[in-house]
Amino acid sequence: MNNQKAGPHQGQKLYTAGQPLEEAKAAMILVHGRGATAPSILELARELYQPDFVYLAPQAAHNTWYPFSFMAPMENNQPKLASALQRIGEVVARIEEAGIPAEKIIIGGFSQGACLASEFVARNARRYGGLLVFSGGLIGPPGTPRDYAGSLDGTPIFLGCSDTDFHIPEERVHESTATFERLGANVTEKIYPNMGHTVIQDEIDQANKIVESVLVG
Repeated sequence: MNNQKAGPHQGQKLYTAGQPLEEAKAAMILVHGRGATAPSILELARELYQPDFVYLAPQAAHNTWYPFSFMAPMENNQPKLASALQRIGEVVARIEEAGIPAEKIIIGGFSQGACLASEFVARNARRYGGLLVFSGGLIGPPGTPRDYAGSLDGTPIFLGCSDTDFHIPEERVHESTATFERLGANVTEKIYPNMGHTVIQDEIDQANKIVESVLVG
């Protein structure tokens, strides 16, 4: 951890719900969107509830993980993007230190939080319990190299988005799916006609298939 830097998101509050971390058998990290809060994204925990899970939601400084669009040049979103990715890594490390392995950790988010969750998992590829991408995709402008290292080793991933989402181009969702599949993930992608920028019940149902599978066997 000696190479870790104290960026704008370091030291921000981590909110929790569900089981105490030390007693939980699995964990879900929920990452809020631009202008939202950690307590607001924890409302998803009620929809994705499992009794043996702890749910953790980090708070972004000033409610925003990075300043510009996720399609902007990567350097335009620094140093906040690097700090945000580091923050997710810190939460993962805290969960693992409590004895919960990566294959029982689900990472999910909505909008900007979904983009951040996607980019973190791609950059830190290994077998996770799952990735839930509600209206998001990998970060960077068109043509960004996607030569991530490692393997997701069958990690189940759900990507759901509208075909008319003005924040998230449909092509980026497809590109993200293809990238995750190249990394060895088991991906379910669903594009919903005219859904808008929101989360609907079918997405919750798809996500719950992953959540329910984490502690099976």
